[in-house]
Amino acid sequence: MNFDLALILVVLSALTGVIWLIDKLAFAPARNAQARSIGEITALSEPERKARMQEALREPVITEYARSFFPVLVLILVFRSFIVEPFKIPSGSMMPTLLIGDFILVNKFSYGLRLPVLNSKFLELGEPERGDVIVFRYPGYQCERGGETVRSGTPCFEPLSPVPKQDYIKRVVGLPGDEITYRNKVLWVNGKEISQVYVAPYIGPAEAGRNMDGAQVKDEMLSTQSHRMMVQQSNAGLEGTWRVPPDSYFVMGDNRDSSADSRYWGFVPESNLVGKAILIWFNWDDTIDYRRIGTVIN
Repeated sequence: MNFDLALILVVLSALTGVIWLIDKLAFAPARNAQARSIGEITALSEPERKARMQEALREPVITEYARSFFPVLVLILVFRSFIVEPFKIPSGSMMPTLLIGDFILVNKFSYGLRLPVLNSKFLELGEPERGDVIVFRYPGYQCERGGETVRSGTPCFEPLSPVPKQDYIKRVVGLPGDEITYRNKVLWVNGKEISQVYVAPYIGPAEAGRNMDGAQVKDEMLSTQSHRMMVQQSNAGLEGTWRVPPDSYFVMGDNRDSSADSRYWGFVPESNLVGKAILIWFNWDDTIDYRRIGTVIN
């Protein structure tokens, strides 16, 4: 089941805020007036007067909870919507850069500020650059044909239906207007071959990545800074040439032969961007890998 945490936070913030506001405007004045009346009763002893005033001023339980939770909910909503948001890596498509079990932080303002839930941009702050590792809402579609699910781009004779909302993480390979070619496990951008330098065979640090042992780890120079990627001689990712349309991006996983990416389901619209992956803050895959904590993602 997919939960929209942003929507839940917005609803809870609005609900607690409304409850608090209604009480403050409609019911709190009556409680204050009652407390003042009690304070003017001279027949009561001082301890009894204070006790009755405190009782008169006491908020209903629902108001007390709303007042307590409202600022906390708003703070969480603002922080994860406009500053950073945590994500967990569920697959090996970004190996060796990111491993299954990595918990990462995503910068939410790198590519502009967006309203939560609506995801409409209201402040331009920047755009993805080639080589960025980005989180985005999966733009692909699937269709059912004879009970078999096939990816968009595969011939399908029935109407496409949206896939449930899901966040993906990949590396930006192509910017709007770029021509991207992937051939013989080598990437070409606008007719220029992207440099690859062999590093070593891959050895998985955790059980979840051991099936990739022996893959070729390479340094690739997509931007001014190189990043690690890997290919498998026993497997072959989809090859071809693609032209990136306006306001869209072509993305690929660093685990080139084990990644469902733009080669299979198409381009990432600018409106689907969530943010830029910046840091591994924790790792858990049966055990904690302390060496990965604090690793900057590049």
